Amino acid sequence: MTSFAQRDGEAIQLVGFDGDDTLWKSEDYYRSAEADFEAILADYLDLGDSRMQQHLLAVERRNLKVFGYGAKGMTLSMIETAIELTQASIAARDIQRIVEIGRATLQHPVEVIAGVREAVSAIAADYAVVLITKGDLFHQEQKIEQSGLADLFPRVEVVSEKDPKTYARVLGEFDLPAQRFVMIGNSLRSDVEPVLAIGGWGIYTPVRGDLGARAGARRGRRRATDARSARCGRLACGGAGAGCTGPAARAKLKAANKITADATGGHAEVP
Repeated sequence: MTSFAQRDGEAIQLVGFDGDDTLWKSEDYYRSAEADFEAILADYLDLGDSRMQQHLLAVERRNLKVFGYGAKGMTLSMIETAIELTQASIAARDIQRIVEIGRATLQHPVEVIAGVREAVSAIAADYAVVLITKGDLFHQEQKIEQSGLADLFPRVEVVSEKDPKTYARVLGEFDLPAQRFVMIGNSLRSDVEPVLAIGGWGIYTPVRGDLGARAGARRGRRRATDARSARCGRLACGGAGAGCTGPAARAKLKAANKITADATGGHAEVP
């Protein structure tokens, strides 16, 4: 543990990392799968009709509680969407092609993002680290093994959902207050906002060209910044709205910014 953490009772002591699109590339393979899926349905539907993508998204959301996140759930949702939109006229050979899209997504090579190993190693030299990734257990375990990063994480958590309850459980098992934890990830919804909700810290590292980032990053950054200011006022300054001016808050922000620089090679938002 660093001398900084020993001096400050509210210092960051545990750093969590997301997996997909934080440590290794993932989204590109899902976008490619969706393009292949559209190509199959082009024989049956007008691809200019935006209802196809809307329908697929609606089916995926409906199926999350049943199939969970990941390529398997995506594939089953694609099959269901194809049957519904073609009114069950899609050929068996095209259903097989959709299955092959899912298989290829599950078997894609794991491409670690440049500089990640060095960044995690640098952070692990000063802080305890944990990998918290969401999705299908078997697929995530495969990706962790193939990434070559497993040796950097004494503990790995593969979870079905990233919400305040999940983060609270993990921190409870570490016997660590939330204010001593920072989570690094590419998703405001999964990696930042749930941690803010329980009083922890989040570092947002968006993926270049990420659709979610383009659609909601401004709103999400505003929410994260507002939440950061309010929490700093309560914890460090003795009252909501007082601002991040106390020595503990300044020390925490300094540590979080150091972690950010190590993780990204530059600046990222620290909600």
